[in-house]
Amino acid sequence: MLKHLVFFKFNDTVSESDICDLQQSLSALPGVIEEIHAFEVGRDIVRSERSYDLALVSAFADRDALHRYQLHPAHQAVIVKVKQLCSSVVAVDYAC
Repeated sequence: MLKHLVFFKFNDTVSESDICDLQQSLSALPGVIEEIHAFEVGRDIVRSERSYDLALVSAFADRDALHRYQLHPAHQAVIVKVKQLCSSVVAVDYAC
């Protein structure tokens, strides 16, 4: 099993409706991408100086499944939104 963690830092000008739209777009991915075994997305509630604004935690069978997910058209559409809304995106992928 492979865990895929992604952390998003929004631009200062991002609206609440844009954030909600991105969250909904991310949350819809498990319904259309069969490679996803587990999927959670949520907003930061602590809001410390080092916090990112949104986190995604997902699981895949292996690196090949993660790669297929990353290339899937639905995921690619979400990436377009992420690039418009985020000043920073970091990820960690690890085997478990």
